[in-house]
Amino acid sequence: MTAITPENPPAGTSPAGTDIEAAPELEATSNQVQTQAWNLAEEAPAEEEVVSVAEGAKEGLAAQSDTLGAVIDTLDSWALVVGDVRVSVFDVVFLLATIGLVITAAWFITRLARNLIGRVTAFDGSQQLLAEKLATIVIWSVAFFVTIDLIGIDLTALAIFGGAFGLAIGFGLQKTFGNLISGILLLLDKSIKPGDVISVTDQAGNEAVGQIRKIGIRAISVITRDQTEYLIPNELLMTNQVVNWSYSSRDVRVKAPVGVAYDSDLDLVTKLLHRAVDETGRVLSHPKPSVNLMGFGDSSVDFEVRFWIQDPEGGLSNIRSDVYMRIWQLFKENDIEIPYPQADLHLRSSKQLDQLVEMMSGGKASPE
Repeated sequence: MTAITPENPPAGTSPAGTDIEAAPELEATSNQVQTQAWNLAEEAPAEEEVVSVAEGAKEGLAAQSDTLGAVIDTLDSWALVVGDVRVSVFDVVFLLATIGLVITAAWFITRLARNLIGRVTAFDGSQQLLAEKLATIVIWSVAFFVTIDLIGIDLTALAIFGGAFGLAIGFGLQKTFGNLISGILLLLDKSIKPGDVISVTDQAGNEAVGQIRKIGIRAISVITRDQTEYLIPNELLMTNQVVNWSYSSRDVRVKAPVGVAYDSDLDLVTKLLHRAVDETGRVLSHPKPSVNLMGFGDSSVDFEVRFWIQDPEGGLSNIRSDVYMRIWQLFKENDIEIPYPQADLHLRSSKQLDQLVEMMSGGKASPE
């Protein structure tokens, strides 16, 4: 049997038919891919923590002096570790100090902004108040974001709480934001502004006149003549009917009804009523007061005195009382009678009534 010897493969080839000279090239390519993958692994940033309180501040403060660095290291060594979260005493102290510093700075800047806005003569009262509120909102919003940046909270992490915050506004804070927007709208259209006099009705249905002291973020403050302060939500002023006594003009007309006896001189009564109004303080001479004959009542001739005042916040009942007091004095001086209520009683005659009259008169009833 003849053995068949396989032919020697050509030089430069492997038994499997692979080019031997190409092997170094493949090895070099593999090494290059591994090198690029290693470089990509080195260049890939490590996952950052969402909250890194005081990391940069800690290094910066420690570099100031060795003593301060030792104190910081001691405070940082006292820490509470819960899982992957580590909170040290230094983190808490830095957080509280940062919040306190930012709040103090924001409060000071807010006061400064209010003083500057108050010096602007081109603004009226409502415009100044609106500018102050907008400046306050902007300043405290900036202070919030500055605090977030100083304590090292990643702002992108706040997007996680965006949905929850939106739900909170939709359910729990709906009234709060509604009152805030209503207060801004009231200042924009100037329908309600500090200093206006409005009518306030309490829960018992009693109406009182009060002056608006201030318009807050949530409610307006109204003070009545008896120093009762009402806090009315801004949203109610937008949806309910409000009587504003000083919306377009501060002039308010007051009515005072008066009755005199039928035998009085009506011309003299008219003159005395005009005199009483003219001699009472707070009553305006223009528009001119008027005295009207309203009708003939059961026991008196009914007049009504109408006069104007310009300070409704000073009270309506007291000025009406002053006018009545002067009318009483003038009527006494001129013998003008203010009659008592009178009523005529008619009794039908009957046997029992006649007997009763006889007994009361001292006589004896006639026997039947």
